Amino acid sequence: MAVKKTQLYASLWASCDKLRGGMDSSEYKDYILTLLFMKYVTDKFKNKGAYEDIKVFDKAHDKDPDPEKRTGCSFDDFIALKGKKNIGEGMDKIIARLADENTDLKGVIDIAHFNDEKKLGSGKEMVDKLTDLISIFQRPELDFSRNKAEGDDIIGDAYEYLMRKFATESGKSKGQFYTPAEVSRILANVVGISRCTDTSATVCDPACGSGSLLIRAIDAAPFPIMGYGQEKESTTAGLAKMNAVLHRKAEITIKSGNTFSNPQYLDKSDNSVLERFDYIVANPPFSMKNWRDGIAGKEYGRFEGYGDTPPEKNGDYAWLMHILKALKSDGKAAVILPHGVLFRGNAEATIRESIIKKHWIKGIISLPANLFYGTGIAACVLVIDKEGAANRQGIFMIDASRGCVKDGNKNRLRERDIYRIITTFNEQITTDPKYARFVPNDEIEKKNGYNLNITRYIDSTDPEDIQDIYAHIHGGIPAVDIDSLSKYWEVFPSLKAELLTAISDKYYSLNVEHENIRQTIYKNAEFSEYGEKLDEAFAAWKAKEYPALSTLDEDVSARELIVSLAEDILAEFEHLTLIDKYDVYQVLLAYWNEVMNDDVSLIISEPDGYANARATDNIEEEITQGKNKGEMKVTGWEGRLIPKAIVIDTFFREEKNAIEEAENIVAETESQLVDLIESADEESALADVAENGKVKAKDIEAQIVELTSTIETEETIELDVIRTDLQLVNTKRRLEAYLVGHPLCKSAVNENGKITKSSIDYRLHIIRTEECVPESLQDDVNQLKAALDLCSKVSDYNKVVKDLNKALDEKCRARYEVLTDDEILDLLVNKKWFDSIFSGINDLYTAISHCLTSRIIELAERYENTLPELDKETIEYEAKVKSHLERMGFKWE
Repeated sequence: MAVKKTQLYASLWASCDKLRGGMDSSEYKDYILTLLFMKYVTDKFKNKGAYEDIKVFDKAHDKDPDPEKRTGCSFDDFIALKGKKNIGEGMDKIIARLADENTDLKGVIDIAHFNDEKKLGSGKEMVDKLTDLISIFQRPELDFSRNKAEGDDIIGDAYEYLMRKFATESGKSKGQFYTPAEVSRILANVVGISRCTDTSATVCDPACGSGSLLIRAIDAAPFPIMGYGQEKESTTAGLAKMNAVLHRKAEITIKSGNTFSNPQYLDKSDNSVLERFDYIVANPPFSMKNWRDGIAGKEYGRFEGYGDTPPEKNGDYAWLMHILKALKSDGKAAVILPHGVLFRGNAEATIRESIIKKHWIKGIISLPANLFYGTGIAACVLVIDKEGAANRQGIFMIDASRGCVKDGNKNRLRERDIYRIITTFNEQITTDPKYARFVPNDEIEKKNGYNLNITRYIDSTDPEDIQDIYAHIHGGIPAVDIDSLSKYWEVFPSLKAELLTAISDKYYSLNVEHENIRQTIYKNAEFSEYGEKLDEAFAAWKAKEYPALSTLDEDVSARELIVSLAEDILAEFEHLTLIDKYDVYQVLLAYWNEVMNDDVSLIISEPDGYANARATDNIEEEITQGKNKGEMKVTGWEGRLIPKAIVIDTFFREEKNAIEEAENIVAETESQLVDLIESADEESALADVAENGKVKAKDIEAQIVELTSTIETEETIELDVIRTDLQLVNTKRRLEAYLVGHPLCKSAVNENGKITKSSIDYRLHIIRTEECVPESLQDDVNQLKAALDLCSKVSDYNKVVKDLNKALDEKCRARYEVLTDDEILDLLVNKKWFDSIFSGINDLYTAISHCLTSRIIELAERYENTLPELDKETIEYEAKVKSHLERMGFKWE
């Protein structure tokens, strides 16, 4: 089965847990990604022979075996080492062998040492830790053999996942800057590489990190082009090389070294000149302080011709000038830099003016703050295009600084934000001046003195909510505020008249009570008609997409499919006002990323295709304590493609209703028990056994026994005598004789005509809790018995619910096996995919009512009490307070 991202992330997190304690969290990735790489290439080689350029084999298939010295170089060889004393040394040898067989991997995969006792422990600790790590990657769900290579950013996703998880724990950047995938996509799409027509074109990332930005740029090209990356940190350069291998990017070259003091890409005919590239994408370290170290004599003309050189303690413009120098005369670049480069003064102002005058800057995109790992600095994207610079009339600017969502301690761009930025820039859309403008050169150069601060050109702030003094004094809702809701009145013209009445040209009054506003909106005919239009738009989109979604096969590209789905849904909802088409796009893409992408990938990657919907998988958890610690236990199951909740709703509605009814009875009974406990006196016996508003049956029973154990009657005395010596009645003859002299004991005879310890105890319980309870204990005993009865009912009904759930679970799982092809398509495409997407769009419809209601209530409450009314109320309260104080003996002049 193709690997799902969710399963991969869960395993990575489990791997990290195994490594805790021995090393800094920022080092986990070196070990985990090495294991991931070994597993990935082994699975691909074994099952498809996919890596012709990389030799991967186990010891049994070594073409040049030497039993004493040689070892295999696959993940299978790792497995053979599990539990062995030399596991750490053996793993290092296996990795070294892979590097020997594939010289391009030297210094790439052999950086992490698995025989390091300082980091991984010694003796049994190391053996157990490495054995557990290998076992995690052995899990069946981590079989990469069926994952399509296209769009498979396995190591990039893994790297970002680890960075996101450990950025907070590490507390420092460790000198590594990773470009979030969302930002990488923006750069790759605005740099212009998708319109490339030259098959010999090249792209470079001079600060490539783990290589994902460079890979995304290459993927954006319409055909394979050569890619070049340089990374200062050798371990990170190794990750970039692994990433390139995993993406089958043989056209990518990664070199390690300092881009400023030791640029690796020089002109092949003249090594005193930098190599020039058609495209450059980069997210260099922000505000680098030591960029000049070792640069003397190695400037390569990068910092000439701009009127000044970058400040010694800030390398932002040094990176930009390197990029400009490394671009061809018609080259294009997209680079992420701190916002400060747009407006800082002194040397940077001089350099900026020089660059602006060359008209190389095609666009500037302002991004939200706190997007990047290792820094919270607000950043921007500079889009450079030397081609046509002589005729460029201005700079296209986008203020996307507000388009993001909070994600933990960072901000994250949503799918809608990414799409809006890319389409707005590439199509030069200027319909929203608060978001994007084409700013003419004169405005930049003459009016603003070459200052590129976005806020000088785009005001994206919300208009100030003005308070109306007249309305505060005389009442009424200002017409200017009502008119600001014109987008609603244009769609629902009759709703305005239902909600509001004009009391003058400038003021309105509210026709309905605050609590009835939402209901009035929902009942409005035009609001309902708008909902029907949404239904029609979604139905049209469904009808268009169903043929494609019901015929997925191995020839389908998941990447192309979602592009088509997104473009079509935007087209269907384009004409509808109020609902933002970008919000609709977000609903679709969020669901795609969370669920649908995995589903589609499974269908197109697996030979069984849609038949995978008949499969169910056990849910397993690791046992964390006891003798079976480390083993996996089954805790449930789920449908591989179709959630069992959908199957139950479709085929077992009656059984589900029965369970819900039983659960309601449990909830009602528990509520009665809570009420009983809450109503009990603090000094009561029930209150004594209650803890945090809850009681246990065994505690109630013990309390009843304790309260009634001292109750004595003639019958209890005689029964206690027999209880201590059952031989008095252990035969029929003895029993008959004993009862003649002790007739009170007859009530202890059971249905079998005998007196036993149990029958005596039962009779004693009846006497002491029902027949002979003294008045002083009556209330406590009755209350305890009532609580015990409710506890018993809860227990009984819970057992009923459990039995019903078990029976339904078995019937449901069996139903999967006999699903027809038509049922699969209906359950998967209609009930899972389409219904989930529509639910998100319907929430947008509901939000319209919520936003309009909230604003009208806010305005009504703001001007509800006029100033004279408030003054009168204040005087009345003042008089009351004065009267109370006088009665208390306080007086003042």
